[in-house]
This record gives sequence, C-alpha cells and structure tokens, in this order.
Amino acid sequence: MKLNVKAFSLTCGLLWGLGLFILTWWIIIFDGATGEPTLIGRLYRGYSISASGSFIGLIWAFVDGLIVGAIFARLYNLLSKRNSSEET
Repeated sequence: MKLNVKAFSLTCGLLWGLGLFILTWWIIIFDGATGEPTLIGRLYRGYSISASGSFIGLIWAFVDGLIVGAIFARLYNLLSKRNSSEET
C-alpha cells in the first residue's frame, strides 16, 4: 500500500497545528494566560500560552507537521516498495 504524500502531510500538519491550538486554549481557559516560556515556546519562536501565542503556535505546528508528515510518508513509501520487491 502506498501513502499519498501530500494528503498525509496535510493531515499531519492540520492535526498537529489544531492540537497545539486547542491545547493552548484549554490551558488558557482552566489556568489562565501566563505568557511564561515553555518547552514548546523554545522550539517555536513567539509561542506562549496566550491568545496571540496560540495562533503563532498553530502556524509553527502546521508547518512542522507538514514537513514531518511528508518525510514519514516518503520513507514509508520507499521502505514499502523495497519490502514488496523482496517478497516477489
């Protein structure tokens, strides 16, 4: 089975971006916006637990998920092709 690289990477980007966005708002709702630096804030420049930080994190996480999803799908297709040629 072969993965569609564009579809898989777009899905990974959307899931990671929206996941970080929703998690940020979850923390804001229950704990309040702190704006303190976090581990993810060190990786994603400009991200903090705040309203504006959630949108910055959404963009960074979407791009990150897109890249990682594309790499994963390409590697999967490459290894899948090698495995199927060895079986025949």
